[in-house]
Amino acid sequence: MNSFATESRAAEIASRQWAWTGEWHVHPASVTDNEPWGWIAQNHRMNFDLWHEEDVARRDDLPPDRIRAAKRAIDRFNQARNDAVEKLDVWFLRDLPAVGSDIPLHSETPGMIVDRLSILALKLYHMEIEAMRETAPAEQREKCLTKSVLLAEQRTDLTACLRQLLLDLQAGRRQFRLYRQFKMYNDPTLNPQLYQACPA
Repeated sequence: MNSFATESRAAEIASRQWAWTGEWHVHPASVTDNEPWGWIAQNHRMNFDLWHEEDVARRDDLPPDRIRAAKRAIDRFNQARNDAVEKLDVWFLRDLPAVGSDIPLHSETPGMIVDRLSILALKLYHMEIEAMRETAPAEQREKCLTKSVLLAEQRTDLTACLRQLLLDLQAGRRQFRLYRQFKMYNDPTLNPQLYQACPA
């Protein structure tokens, strides 16, 4: 399986997502084009950008144009995020061993789990910031610290799940199928709000 499903690969993915999160808060992203890390990095970058635009979109003190721009950016980032997941799964499927129809089907693809790990890295990073924020009330910081512990536990558990899935896929004990997202909201031919507003 592209020699990617090794014992430490899931942990390496989680580790890189964590490192990128810290780096990108200081410096612009530097996303490699090499497969599969390029898709993993692209997915995380889009989640990173989504996170911050979602924060902007919830402000009440900005001009309507800025909020509109944030919502449009969120649409673009979300589309690119899902595209990266699909490309990563195509890469995984490329060299998987052939299995029969009797092999159990896993409900999540590896790319979907990578995406969930990405979001957990962002949640944990920002929750830890809030747990340390001196301007926040002590009770709130304590709650954020408790949540950080739980998020770290979830991230560890999900990393272990990804590791096991990769090993099972490589050994032919599990299989997954590529299910396209078929996002409709960005398609002017499928979103009624768009095609009714702009008839041909």
